[in-house]
Amino acid sequence: MDNPLKTSLSKQISSRRTFAIISHPDAGKTTLTEKLLLYSGQIHTAGVIRGRKGRKFATSDWMSMEQERGISITASAMQFSYKDVIINILDTPGHEDFSEDTFRTLTAADCAIMVIDAAKGIEKQTLKLFEVCRFKKIPVLTFINKMDMPGRDPLDLMDEVEVALKIKSYAYNWPIGLGKGFCGVYDRLTNQALIFESSAKGGSQLATMSKRTLEDPKILNLIGQSELDQLKEDLSLIDAAGNSFNKEEFLSGNLTPVFFASALSNLGIEPFFDTFINLAPPPSARFADMPDGTEILIDPVKTPFSAYVFKVQSNMNRKHHDSLAFLRICSGEFEKDMVIKHHRLNRNIRLSRPHSMFAGERVTLSSAVAGDIVGVINPSIFFIGDTVSLTGGFNFKPLPQFQPEIFARVTPKNVGKRKAFDKGIKQLAEEGAIQILYNQNQFDSTFYGAVGRLQFEVLQYRLQDEYKVETNLELLPYQCSSWIIGDIDTYKKSFSSIIVKDRWENLMVLFNSSWEKKYAIQENPNHQFIDVKY
Repeated sequence: MDNPLKTSLSKQISSRRTFAIISHPDAGKTTLTEKLLLYSGQIHTAGVIRGRKGRKFATSDWMSMEQERGISITASAMQFSYKDVIINILDTPGHEDFSEDTFRTLTAADCAIMVIDAAKGIEKQTLKLFEVCRFKKIPVLTFINKMDMPGRDPLDLMDEVEVALKIKSYAYNWPIGLGKGFCGVYDRLTNQALIFESSAKGGSQLATMSKRTLEDPKILNLIGQSELDQLKEDLSLIDAAGNSFNKEEFLSGNLTPVFFASALSNLGIEPFFDTFINLAPPPSARFADMPDGTEILIDPVKTPFSAYVFKVQSNMNRKHHDSLAFLRICSGEFEKDMVIKHHRLNRNIRLSRPHSMFAGERVTLSSAVAGDIVGVINPSIFFIGDTVSLTGGFNFKPLPQFQPEIFARVTPKNVGKRKAFDKGIKQLAEEGAIQILYNQNQFDSTFYGAVGRLQFEVLQYRLQDEYKVETNLELLPYQCSSWIIGDIDTYKKSFSSIIVKDRWENLMVLFNSSWEKKYAIQENPNHQFIDVKY
């Protein structure tokens, strides 16, 4: 006889959809996130990312600098219900300077929505993030956005998706009209035209639509003869030359279903979300490492509670001024006040106040299951990549850390603010926002590394905004770096490079140029140079 508790747990886990939205900056990623909140009933009026004075900010952009600049700077996590499923959505930064945060967040996703600008097609950051999804075997749905604005031919966009991403594509729907004439989409699986009837100005309210077959005489009054003829011609072409849809190929990452819509005006949003919750997979088994080097599969239903930390964030709520560790639950059920094993520290801890997140707002949870994202108070005991569980004895795969490419000295303008400065730097380093580096051969031995220049702008902004510390920043001449493994006494160091340690005591070499780095690698064949550390 089936265990009713297990059956109930299995049903809860199967209702979860945990996914990330990825894109190049300005493709409409955060707008799409906002519209999911609108259609799920979580907000009544959608925020506009680059709105006029007086309009509300995007719900997922909770940080004040995000609201001022209209960009996503840090990954955010939100949980809510949409129809019959529980959504855990991970909104990621699009800017490449924050790619490390995005990469780590993608490990917590079971699926991804890739947003593409209809006028620009596949862009640099889109390609980079898709490669991470491919490496992680994360299934990807493609959302071609801004169809109500001047853009490229849909067939050209479909072809670029296949060529640039080296993946098969399937047009799940097809646009009816382009630019200002965009008035609907044709659902190829139901063989119905979805005609959009209205949308509030700025997309702040739900759009309404009607469903028609191509044989319905009323469709001529809605879209006109020329659009109907063009639609039939396009459908005939993609039916003959395009791929067929296969859900198993999608789930294995070999095919991406493509949708055409406009997130800003809500045209095509509801049918996309309705299809998404049926296509996107629930939580599945994950590999973990045993102490002897072997791998095991952690089943989401059969294995008791387990999770790992994929993100740490400070000061999400100014009332608390604390740090939250974000856990991706991989198996079992978590309950409030549960005592769990912290694998790295090798000790038991009690998680007394787990939170579900809605932008910067916290809601205390009594329980959560595999697939959910929960935030727990972090008094500097959780680091990115930590595994926790009820049983212990394994660790989930380590998360990547990228070599910094920009380096600087950062000091408080007011020495009386040193304590607050040190606290801020410590918390931001624990978030993975910057890396602290120590040069033991200099009096001024501490400086900081980042993947991109914008990270230092955010560092200075947050130190002033959240810790009330104004800072001086002096950029250093180093342009690239690498962790190094080997006998440091036999390492042949170039004149202008320096050897430092990160906060984990790992050795790193900083170089003035990529040429110098290549030369060092050639001159030191017995040393291992690592650009991405796991």
